[in-house]
Amino acid sequence: MRPIARRQFLKVGALGTGLTLANYLRIHATETPASKKRSAIFIFLEGAPSHQDTFDLKPHAPLEVRGEFQSITTNATGVKICEHLPLLAKRADKFAVIRGITHNVADHGLAKKYLLTGNKASQTISYPEYGSIVSHEYPSEAELPTYVSIDESFVGPGYLGSRYSPLTADKPKHGVPYSVRGVSLEDGLTVEKYKSQKKLLDDLDVAFRGFEDLDDQVRGMDRFSQAAYNIIISPRTRAAFDLSKEKPEESERFGKHEFGQSLLLAARLIEAGVHFVTVRLRPAEFDFDTHSDNFPRLRTLLPPLDRGLAALLDRLKERSLLSSTAIMAAGEFGRTPKINKDGGRDHWARAMCALVAGGDVQGGKVVGETDRTAAEPVSAGFSPDDLAASFFANIGIPPDTEFPSNIGRPITLVRDGSPIRGLF
Repeated sequence: MRPIARRQFLKVGALGTGLTLANYLRIHATETPASKKRSAIFIFLEGAPSHQDTFDLKPHAPLEVRGEFQSITTNATGVKICEHLPLLAKRADKFAVIRGITHNVADHGLAKKYLLTGNKASQTISYPEYGSIVSHEYPSEAELPTYVSIDESFVGPGYLGSRYSPLTADKPKHGVPYSVRGVSLEDGLTVEKYKSQKKLLDDLDVAFRGFEDLDDQVRGMDRFSQAAYNIIISPRTRAAFDLSKEKPEESERFGKHEFGQSLLLAARLIEAGVHFVTVRLRPAEFDFDTHSDNFPRLRTLLPPLDRGLAALLDRLKERSLLSSTAIMAAGEFGRTPKINKDGGRDHWARAMCALVAGGDVQGGKVVGETDRTAAEPVSAGFSPDDLAASFFANIGIPPDTEFPSNIGRPITLVRDGSPIRGLF
């Protein structure tokens, strides 16, 4: 089945009905479900948070390295984290910290591609992001999207093709009615109006007339249009995206900031049956690229991170979903050991860390180690490839799985990585 041209997507998407989800469903159809399914949430901390000021503090390093923050004990023996993460400190038994992750890509764009795919960027291969792999392996029920990205996706489906792109959801804001492309109707139209007048399918029949012969992917459009209609009128799907259904105290528990509300939405989507959610807030809203004023900025950024992640862990645990949901939070690299003249830390790819939880992850432990200034891993360390291999192994997808590609040969899911020992 050959890819549909972009101009055809644009033409189909410009129907004026607000039902762009029909396209989404049409290109996401798969024939056979995977036998084992574990959901996942990837929280991408864009901009690259300082590892030595969050989960890998060095209290005995020189002042120009250790900075202003103190480490605090947690409820896990021997695990210490930053004083500005007190809620996570009380829940350290629910997650593991991986220290000593290392690579050599200190450019934001290339490093993001590396961390979001688990493979170093290539000129010949466009690697898919985590969620697209899960979308390929674990299709959701017809009335649910398989993969949702909050906010926009950065990498995309790569060699898997556009059928494995995410459904993109806007950043939720506390107290503001939430909408997502394809689930909400535009121009003031309501589900009730379309249901009562049966106008929706009539509009689609007219709009799609003549598209049947464009491509194999477009054949059967009527079936996917009906599925889109079913999603939009589905109480289950609409409820999953409706944060107003949460009690005020639950919304408050996650935090009224965009990060907290995004994690609350992610939890609701997992509960509804979505298999993969990426939470990616762009730097304008949640920027860890602290070249200057590192410590004042982290004093603002860490409390929402602390509150949101703690609430997510609690909620999934309370609803017996933590064992079936893998969680990973990481940025694209670490920050320089030595504080610069502007009170900031610059790009540093030779050491970083990640927080992982859920599934088979053993909580309450630290895996890996960096040297006395958090500049290098002790021994070989771990690569982003190893991190990806661990993540996929945790959700039941073998890292050495081969996938068909658009370059004429199968491609191994994680080319150079192996699951990290001691994590599971």
